[in-house]
Amino acid sequence: MASYKQLTAQLEKLHKEVAVAREKEIAQAIADIKQKVAEYDLTAEELGFTNSPKPRRKAASASVAKYRNPKTGETWSGRGRSPAWLVGKNRERFLIES
Repeated sequence: MASYKQLTAQLEKLHKEVAVAREKEIAQAIADIKQKVAEYDLTAEELGFTNSPKPRRKAASASVAKYRNPKTGETWSGRGRSPAWLVGKNRERFLIES
């Protein structure tokens, strides 16, 4: 059986061989890609390498007040939970006339 030192030496040798093989294959892949790009006159946009900005979401717009509490002047847009001053009451009485 091989000793720990022998195995670590073999592992180091394999790591170096892997690195060299990877570098050679990367160089070959780059050369192949460059050749294909030149051959077909491809652009970065055609390959999907553009940095075009992603469409932005619209900012949430402030909602317009539809109801007003005549006592305090508080308003409510009609969205979300109804305020305590409007619970159980006829909403039409509190509508803001435009």
